[in-house]
Amino acid sequence: MRVHIVHRTTYDYHQPVALGPHRLLLRPRAQSQAQLLDFSLTVSPEANLFWEADANGNALALATFREETDRLVVESRAELELPGIPGPAPLLAPEAATYPFLYSEADWSHIAPLAAPACPDAEGRLTAWARGLVAGQPTPSLALLQDLNAAVRDAARYEERIEPGVQPPLETLQRGIASCRDFALLFAEGARALGLAARLVSGYLANPGGSAPGTATTHAWAEVFLPGAGFVPFDSTHATMGGHNLVPVAVGRTLEETTPVSGSFLGRPDALRQMIVDVEITA
Repeated sequence: MRVHIVHRTTYDYHQPVALGPHRLLLRPRAQSQAQLLDFSLTVSPEANLFWEADANGNALALATFREETDRLVVESRAELELPGIPGPAPLLAPEAATYPFLYSEADWSHIAPLAAPACPDAEGRLTAWARGLVAGQPTPSLALLQDLNAAVRDAARYEERIEPGVQPPLETLQRGIASCRDFALLFAEGARALGLAARLVSGYLANPGGSAPGTATTHAWAEVFLPGAGFVPFDSTHATMGGHNLVPVAVGRTLEETTPVSGSFLGRPDALRQMIVDVEITA
């Protein structure tokens, strides 16, 4: 499946403002399942772009501006080739096939921060919820994670939310309403409560012409590090495993580290009139 993705972010200001440096995480990550064929990034007003890799291995463009403006438009275009159909289940190393298991010292030295919870759980309610999904010990690792994935999806009703920020996992369980980023965080924190290393991913769901949640906007999911298979994607919005239709752009311990466009401006606190994000995915 070959897809074309246009991601446009527009900031409108009431009066001209001076733009500070902006961090742009918009270039899809290089990986075996999603092959990047073409990519372009345009910024208006004209900006100096400096490309580098951040600490998570994401392709980061730093934009600096020379002139004041009352409108900022950042547009990326990407053409990719995806498998289009689910592949076989990931093959795990024998020592990781059943849960619980221990990561090797070599792996742990790199992934330890990803196993540490990022959200408060003083009373242990989230930990108890996650551990309640463990059918027995030992239990197949992939089956446990698929059960967690389904439990996250069933814990809340999907609702698109345009407000910034991510809903805390305990609030998601209490309210029963979640956006894709809320589902992703609940899954990641559930996996971490089980002692597993998980990271958050922002990108796109490639389903041209589809109406599934996440097809007309940016999308978020989580990945769990499993020895032998590496980072395995789990999309809790749809309770699916694998990345055959997912286009990862940025990864991080928290979703705040994966924000597509972030920056500052010098002007009145109420200078920003509106921000509009448009995502188009076509075959």
